Amino acid sequence: MNKKWIFAASAFMAFCALYYFQNNSSNVQEEFEPLNEIIIEEEEEELLLYGIKVNELDIIEGVVGRNETLSSILAPFNVSYQMIDEIARKSKDVFDVRKIAFNKKFTVLSSKDTSLAQFFIYEPNPAEYVVFKLEEGEVYKEEKPIEWKKVEIGGTISSNLYVNMTELGLGPDLINQFADLYGWMVDFGSLQKGDKFKVVFSEKIVEDQTVGIGDIEAAFFEHKGTPYHAIPFEQNGERTFFDQDGNSFKKAFLKYPVKFTRISSAYNLKRFHPVQKRYKAHLGTDFAAPTGTEIRTVGDGTVVEARYTSANGNFVKIKHNGTYTTQYLHMSKIASGMKPGARVSQGQVIGFVGSTGLATGPHLCFRFWKNGQQVDWQREKIPPSEPISNENKLAFEQVKIEKERQIAAIPYSGAPTKLVAKNN
Repeated sequence: MNKKWIFAASAFMAFCALYYFQNNSSNVQEEFEPLNEIIIEEEEEELLLYGIKVNELDIIEGVVGRNETLSSILAPFNVSYQMIDEIARKSKDVFDVRKIAFNKKFTVLSSKDTSLAQFFIYEPNPAEYVVFKLEEGEVYKEEKPIEWKKVEIGGTISSNLYVNMTELGLGPDLINQFADLYGWMVDFGSLQKGDKFKVVFSEKIVEDQTVGIGDIEAAFFEHKGTPYHAIPFEQNGERTFFDQDGNSFKKAFLKYPVKFTRISSAYNLKRFHPVQKRYKAHLGTDFAAPTGTEIRTVGDGTVVEARYTSANGNFVKIKHNGTYTTQYLHMSKIASGMKPGARVSQGQVIGFVGSTGLATGPHLCFRFWKNGQQVDWQREKIPPSEPISNENKLAFEQVKIEKERQIAAIPYSGAPTKLVAKNN
């Protein structure tokens, strides 16, 4: 009897187990459909170059060869002369194709099926590019993404300002800004070993390359043990630099009519003339510079002469006010627009260094008149601009404290410290 009950119980449990397995197995099959019945469509990733979708285009990159033109560059890409002529005419207001220059980068985007060029992109400089949409005859210019990086650097003079700044990786633009800033305070021709400098500025970065710099944001120079802080402050709508006492760095005239260079011959009443081979007063200051170097007016004024003579060569003479007049001699070329009556502003390019007239080599002879008499430019005391006004003194003091702290934290050696990147 017990055996029968045991057998019945076992059979019942087996039946229940079989029923449960069949039902759950069916559910599992219903819940998991075969994967091969699910269709997944992947979107093609959009590839952009110069803001243009290039998935279906061939990309050909190159640099402009000597004497190459838009026509010769595009000829291998099945672009007709008629289309090239049309695009050249339409682009004049945006970019003159005659300015396509040797060794500049270009990119051609062409159809994969026909090899017909659809886009021509030219880079006149590292920060910009010009897009020619060939089929539509459309031309436009764009800027590449720009990043600004703040640079803080300090150094010590062991040779001269130009050499020591260059050794620290600073370029001519920054050196010229620094020299213009301190030109009337420091005689860069008589620097001593151990003189020190610090400067804060921003670099313009495009595609991880430095393509330019911004204005100096703060500076310091120690000459013969005397410190000179340059503190930026905006007054009367103009940002300029002041010393620690609130006196303006800005003068009515720039110290250098050419960007920072050496004086090859100073004002001298008994100089031996290298061409005429006799002792003759040299009433100007000569600045050595390569042919073609830009010459700039040291101050605002009006052109009174712009012509050629056998002794002076090409020259420009500028009247600044009732007291001061300046003259710039031996130019290779006088700048466009320089004629009697033309107004010029401080720093404006008025010509280019050369060796015309009585000159043995390329240089600028700069002459300076005060009340009708030629005087030694290097010894002239030029009055400064307006100092910090009484109503701005408190605000200036706050800026001064901030900049002094920043300058004090900069070491005198090592590579430039680059800080705080920001995007435009």
